[in-house]
Amino acid sequence: MIWNLPNSLTFLRIILIPVLIVMLYMKGPYNTYAAAAIFIIAAVTDSLDGYLARRFNQVTKFGVIMDPVADKLLITATLICFVETHVIQAWIAILFLGREFAVSGLRTLKAEEGSIIAASVLGKSKTFSQIVAITFLILEPAYYQFFPYPLGTWMLYIALLISLFSAVDYFKKFLYDK
Repeated sequence: MIWNLPNSLTFLRIILIPVLIVMLYMKGPYNTYAAAAIFIIAAVTDSLDGYLARRFNQVTKFGVIMDPVADKLLITATLICFVETHVIQAWIAILFLGREFAVSGLRTLKAEEGSIIAASVLGKSKTFSQIVAITFLILEPAYYQFFPYPLGTWMLYIALLISLFSAVDYFKKFLYDK
């Protein structure tokens, strides 16, 4: 059955992306908070859908394929909005996106060989650090007047380092794990 709760959460995450984009572009006193809330809800559905699928034995091909696609769409859409609105520089988004394409390609190649490169601790750390950094970047206009330090930007640099280290880890697994 394709429409179980985990797949519905994945689909919800995809539906929330255009709403998030609109909130990121709108100017208003509460739009920053609304955008952050939407992003956090979407990010939480990422953890929740996988947990529920495994817990209730509802893993489907749709979920296996669309869950990582939804994750990448969420992060990619947000990063592109940040580039467009001059929150981050394009090279940062390009490195994040390049890493995602490269790792997805490696995992696809391994899958065609009948092997799986499982998500690593670094890969999960990458996702968590991106979520934290993006949340702080979304909220930066709200807290900057009280705390004038670019926490979101620094957190994004840390997330970028973790992303690059995890890419190296995946490349090593691709080359050396048989």
